[in-house]
Amino acid sequence: MTPWFPRPKQPWQLSRRRFVQGLAAGGVLAATPSWLQAAVKGAAALGSAPVLSGREIDLVIAETPVNFTGVTRMATTINGSIPAPTLRLREGDEVTIRVTNRLPVATSIHWHGILLPYQMDGVPGISYPGIAPGETFVYRFTLRQSGTYWYHSHSGFQEMTGMYGALIIEPRAGERHRADQDYVVQLSDWTDEDPMHTFSKLKVQSDVYNFNQPTFFDFTVDVSKMGLQAALEKRQMWNQMRMNPTDLADLSAATLTFLMNGTTPAGNWSGLFQRGDRVRLRFINAASNSFYDVRIPGLKLTVIQADGQDVEPVTVDEFRFGPGETYDVMVEPQDDAYTIFAQSMERSGYARGTLTVRQGLTAPVPDPDPVEWLTMADMMGAMSHGTGHEGMNHSGMDQGSMSMGAMDHSTMDHSQMHGGMAMDHSMHGMQRASDNSLAKPSSTIRHARTEYGASVDMRVDMPRTNLDDPGIGLRNLSQRGLRPQGHRVLTLADLKSIVGVMDDRRLPARELELHLTGNMERYSWSFDGLEFGKSTPVSLRHNERVRIILQNDTMMTHPMHLHGMWSELETDQGELRVRRHTIPVQPAQRISYLTTPHDLGRWAWHCHLLFHMDAGMFREVVVS
Repeated sequence: MTPWFPRPKQPWQLSRRRFVQGLAAGGVLAATPSWLQAAVKGAAALGSAPVLSGREIDLVIAETPVNFTGVTRMATTINGSIPAPTLRLREGDEVTIRVTNRLPVATSIHWHGILLPYQMDGVPGISYPGIAPGETFVYRFTLRQSGTYWYHSHSGFQEMTGMYGALIIEPRAGERHRADQDYVVQLSDWTDEDPMHTFSKLKVQSDVYNFNQPTFFDFTVDVSKMGLQAALEKRQMWNQMRMNPTDLADLSAATLTFLMNGTTPAGNWSGLFQRGDRVRLRFINAASNSFYDVRIPGLKLTVIQADGQDVEPVTVDEFRFGPGETYDVMVEPQDDAYTIFAQSMERSGYARGTLTVRQGLTAPVPDPDPVEWLTMADMMGAMSHGTGHEGMNHSGMDQGSMSMGAMDHSTMDHSQMHGGMAMDHSMHGMQRASDNSLAKPSSTIRHARTEYGASVDMRVDMPRTNLDDPGIGLRNLSQRGLRPQGHRVLTLADLKSIVGVMDDRRLPARELELHLTGNMERYSWSFDGLEFGKSTPVSLRHNERVRIILQNDTMMTHPMHLHGMWSELETDQGELRVRRHTIPVQPAQRISYLTTPHDLGRWAWHCHLLFHMDAGMFREVVVS
């Protein structure tokens, strides 16, 4: 990788506005076929998915032509719509969902975050064979929870070609928070390319879609700020490590158009309200490969739910979430129109919509923020001898002041840094409270030493364990002049489940530690350096209380989704905070959570960045 020279203009740059903004009327082209009318129960308005409810539902998967950018392509749709129909179900009901496959290939539907028998989980090769062409599979399960969830294909790249929808389970006792308006805001990403072709290009050159790479102009800015020698050392450090400080995402607006409820930014999805309304927005990240940073300029966001679970309300101005995550927020608009702005983490584009008192009104749309470089803390973790980042200003860290010498990244020994304080990966390594109930469990499952093999191009010996970091690009926004003073960004440390822990056994019987690993040059992703296919299943005992530790040894954030059970996130002091089904793990971060597998069977555990999962960051979990 040689990221220090400006690239020639690419063909996509000539029509960048079309890719980023899309067409005003972009979306599904085909009229709803007559044989689907009974299932759809009425055609949906542009940018609004049909809503299906009841205890029996029919879904049909088929190919449908779409046009988001001026080019007609075939999408994978459910009941002819993108997003798929919103399913509004009721807690406690047993539901029967008949899914018919009219594709020429096999398909599947996974009910993301839903507790159910493993045979109904919808992961081909793990829970069932999938749904063959022409066949109908009947999903049947009882709803044991409530909240905002979603569903999507778990076959190939079908999710990336349009196969996703919202799943709202209404609590039997009624909603905790009153709302006058209730909207699903489902974010996704679309590419006109064949996803397999996109994936193949990444295997050849992992940064092929990154057009934010440092240029000579950036170098001159560094020289003016830090001097020639420090600027040269900064470039030398990244070059010798064969790494890119703007490597925040695999895909960008070079190939993606960012969608809100299946609508392009130019299409401008709109939700209506009346003055004085309390509006509930159910944000779902159904993107295949994109993190979004969401804000509504002029409105405070009160987060009331995370991953379908009620949390103690926390008021913020902005939040980040990755594929698979959901957040419910309450807003109280007073003006006539507000922009819902969701910029991609690598800052190449955005999805947007409008909250308004009447159709046709718009509000100003912010420009995407400038790209922020990854810091040494993102790459190496805790740069001090502590476990967290106390007192560290991540965004202001002077990377150029740290001379790395002639470091060969593929063989570098991090133990020579940090005063020789290399961490023994087999140890938990987290600071625990003095409470004996949080003592080390009787056994620890140690991760494989293969993490030092060819599938790994980086490892972190001093990870950080703090949960109060919003992440790269969102730190110190007010100080950087990008947001008003007092602007607050949500972090994992802000979230606290209202209902207490699901298992009174605070002391886990075992610990399971795994490292999230990868090799960007090879574009391979893995657990402990073992891609799926080379790994053995993770074995858990039924009703066993387990502490799971995930350490991210890569430079990218991974939204980790464990099927079939809740993940109860804990602080580095052992305090259980929030129940999640998808947990984002930042670069050089060490996350710990407890889980109790109540349901027997075979389950999937993977990164929810679709290409990372397909490239190997996937494990099978067997509960017996």
